[in-house]
Amino acid sequence: MDITTISLLVLCLVIALGFEFVNGFHDTANAVATVIYTRSLKPTIAVLWSGMVNFLGVISVLGAGAGVAFKIVGLIPTDMLVGASGAMGIWMLLSILITAVLWNLATWFIGLPASSSHTLIGSITGVGITWGILAHKDVNLEKFYDTLKGLAVAPLIGFCVAALIFLGMKLLIKRPELFQSPENMEDHAPPPWPVRLLLIGTCTGVSYAHGSNDGQKGIGLMMLVLIALMPSQFTVNPNFNAEKIASTLSVVKQVETLVERVEISKDEKAAEADKRLHKIEELLTNHATLTELPLASQAELRKEVLKAASALKKVAKIKGLSADDKELLDKGQKEIKATVEFVTPWVTVAVAIALGIGTMFGWKRIVVTVGEKIGKAHLNYGQGAAAELTAMLTIMAADRLAAPVSTTHILSSGIAGTMAANKSGLQFKTVRNILIAWVLTLPVTMLVSGLIFWLTAGRYIH
Repeated sequence: MDITTISLLVLCLVIALGFEFVNGFHDTANAVATVIYTRSLKPTIAVLWSGMVNFLGVISVLGAGAGVAFKIVGLIPTDMLVGASGAMGIWMLLSILITAVLWNLATWFIGLPASSSHTLIGSITGVGITWGILAHKDVNLEKFYDTLKGLAVAPLIGFCVAALIFLGMKLLIKRPELFQSPENMEDHAPPPWPVRLLLIGTCTGVSYAHGSNDGQKGIGLMMLVLIALMPSQFTVNPNFNAEKIASTLSVVKQVETLVERVEISKDEKAAEADKRLHKIEELLTNHATLTELPLASQAELRKEVLKAASALKKVAKIKGLSADDKELLDKGQKEIKATVEFVTPWVTVAVAIALGIGTMFGWKRIVVTVGEKIGKAHLNYGQGAAAELTAMLTIMAADRLAAPVSTTHILSSGIAGTMAANKSGLQFKTVRNILIAWVLTLPVTMLVSGLIFWLTAGRYIH
């Protein structure tokens, strides 16, 4: 790598970490709003604690896997990513990173709880669509729509589940002070210790869940940078040894047998999967490590793996397959994707530090919005606990499904749900602004990132 490429690589990595830093202080209020607003913890202690727990949440990815991170990487068209070298690759990354950081900063500045997930996904999709138009290639938006489902459904779940939890708390917990707003407490005293412990516990849970889910978005960005600018080191998994290759080849052959069965052999999805699997088998055979492959073959393997995994996912939906067949198809997807989907440990640690430090700044603007401007009445202790418990459980469930979700929207909608359940009323100006940000974030970031990419990289695409 020449000095210019190294400088641009460092710049892109710094901006990617900057996105995660901004994500930290943009989303801090999601975890600390209730403990600060209810005086359960002093602000300094709350944000320091949340920052440390966010750090641990990101670090947990090392043991739990990074499915969300590769959902983010997968939003870039495969042909674009494997061919994203030189100036085009650099502007692809800068278009995504600049758009995501600027939109996050803008919404934070006006104190608006907006979604970092929507921001990143919109920025990536805008670049992908623009590349497809300029390169005269079809862009498969299936992954975008698939990701969008989780982002759309999660806030509705947040609203309904938080309302139900809050009503359940009112029914089962006979402690009136749990349902009083902080300004009604004598001398603005902190809540009783049982209530404080509940709120600190939900703050901890949301912080950890936020780190494990949102941290993966930063990991995905970092890996996107490394794959595009250092393909010889990051296109395929360098940790794949001869034993792992042999195991993968064994599974590939089993899956080939399945998709070639007479009952489904006429299905075009099965035929597509079969073709891709044969190519993967050919590329893997007689190699002790994946890094032995020439760079062009590594890029080809990455493309074939991602397209084969997509085809196998469709094959699994064919009627008539047994539970064992579907289990084998799922195993096949995971085995082949492991050849190209991996995270370098230092990337996880760097993102954990950026998110953890970012969490310790900038909390005040959005805390006021969350605590006082969503409902007509101020947030009470029970409402804060119900909303944060809902956010924690929803995000943890999303982690298991490898689905990127918006912590901001889940918590905001959860608070709105508790306000509705308590018949407190909603401040429609704030709710309207949050909804506007929700609706506008995707199209605006898609348009801005696509425009930047077209103006800067358009001349490099043929």
